[in-house]
Amino acid sequence: MNTPTDFLSVSRQLAGKRVLITGTTGFLAKVLLEKLVRDVPDIKRFVLVIRASKACTTAAERFEREILSSSVFDRLREEQPEYLTHVVRDKFIFVTGEVTEPQFGLSPQAFAQLADSVDIVVNSAASVNFREALDQALEINALSLLTLTELTKLAGHIPLVHVSTCYVNGYNQGAMPEQLVEPTAKRVPRHADGYYEVRALIAELQRKIALVKRDCATAAEWPQALTELGIREANHHGWNDTYTFTKWIGEQIACRELHGKSLTIVRPAIIESTLCEPKPGWIEGVKVADALILAYARGKTKFFPAKPDEIVDVIPADLVANSIILSMAESLASPGQTRIYQCCSGASNPVKIGALIDILQTASQRNWQAYEKLFYSPPDHDFRCVTRPVFLATMRVMKLALGAIAWARTIVGLKPSFATLEAFNTTHELAVVFSFYTSPHYTFQNTQLQALEAQMCEHDRRVFSVDARQIDWADYMGRIHLAGLNRFALKERPRTKAPLDLVAPDAAHVATANVR
Repeated sequence: MNTPTDFLSVSRQLAGKRVLITGTTGFLAKVLLEKLVRDVPDIKRFVLVIRASKACTTAAERFEREILSSSVFDRLREEQPEYLTHVVRDKFIFVTGEVTEPQFGLSPQAFAQLADSVDIVVNSAASVNFREALDQALEINALSLLTLTELTKLAGHIPLVHVSTCYVNGYNQGAMPEQLVEPTAKRVPRHADGYYEVRALIAELQRKIALVKRDCATAAEWPQALTELGIREANHHGWNDTYTFTKWIGEQIACRELHGKSLTIVRPAIIESTLCEPKPGWIEGVKVADALILAYARGKTKFFPAKPDEIVDVIPADLVANSIILSMAESLASPGQTRIYQCCSGASNPVKIGALIDILQTASQRNWQAYEKLFYSPPDHDFRCVTRPVFLATMRVMKLALGAIAWARTIVGLKPSFATLEAFNTTHELAVVFSFYTSPHYTFQNTQLQALEAQMCEHDRRVFSVDARQIDWADYMGRIHLAGLNRFALKERPRTKAPLDLVAPDAAHVATANVR
């Protein structure tokens, strides 16, 4: 029979610890930070590495403007305003630094002092723009791990909890276990210690990046050319997009640099609004499913290439944050190991894309007036899934017809753009960016994450639950998520017509979409 001391305890392991977190301006890290502040009061210190911006010259200023002011802290402001003020004043340390710079851009002395001031590192910084320029994606999603692992080693081999994404599984198919992923193209050699040796791959990518920059007439051409290079290289090596490709490279760097040390990789699936905490439906920005919901609500699209009977893996942000927190406790209690956890719903509580569309469409048609920022008028059309061949054939015919109409409009002095053409362009862009995630060929497994939760004390299993089986999909997506999207993510209806902003999944992060 287990005794209380046999179980892991978040509060016991994190008490008195100094926690460094990157990426706190992002959606997922905000949920994580709020949860730690509210439910783990014995943490000694939060050290936040935040880069400066045009509007904010210091990390402290950017924290005040972009993080503390966020509605994610509304619950704490309402329930414990004095406590929140106390924590920020007495427990927060702000480091103005850039994770893509060697030693965060700090002096060697300052970097060493930083290492002496932390006990565990959580890396949530990422570019989750699926079609990011390759040089930028490589820097933040992969090469930044060199500085982060250097910090953990300098600090005495403290644990690193690294947030990755389930979609590092790339073009693989079938059941995807919680382990390092072999590329489908099999062009990267595997090291005897288990990780894949990416030094030569990185050197080759950097060589191609330099060639692209050299061949461009001006620096203004770099982003588009490097975006196209990133997609080509990702597809060539076995991934759908630059984001997932570079996140996979980052995992290999972390495993190489921390072999035999304390490393936990947490892989979320498609992160969406919170299930319960800090408030049901809390979300920031437009995520993967939301881009499709928004396009449907505004009459921008009526069909999409997807398989209705395939599982789409969506996970609420608070369950992901809880997975990170349990990983933190375990890595401190049992250091010196490499662990991989997938925070997902597909294996334990699957929802199929067709069922999800039915839930969202039914809820929208019944209750569209409650979502005034989402729906400007009642939805008067259905949203349908079609096979990829049908989608491509339809789009080819529409492109020819709409192109002819646009040309004719120009001839008679009208603007070439019109509503149907705009809808066509939106449908095309959605399909290019997101269709891979709605037509999966695998199911993510989370048996190891479930086993970790089972090791926790009863209090932690309740307060930091990671169990996707608690999700009622009709209630979550049809009520909680739509209400949260309308309340937290969308602005009031603009007076002038604006183009649909399609940002890619998060957390994250992420563009701000969160297929992390």
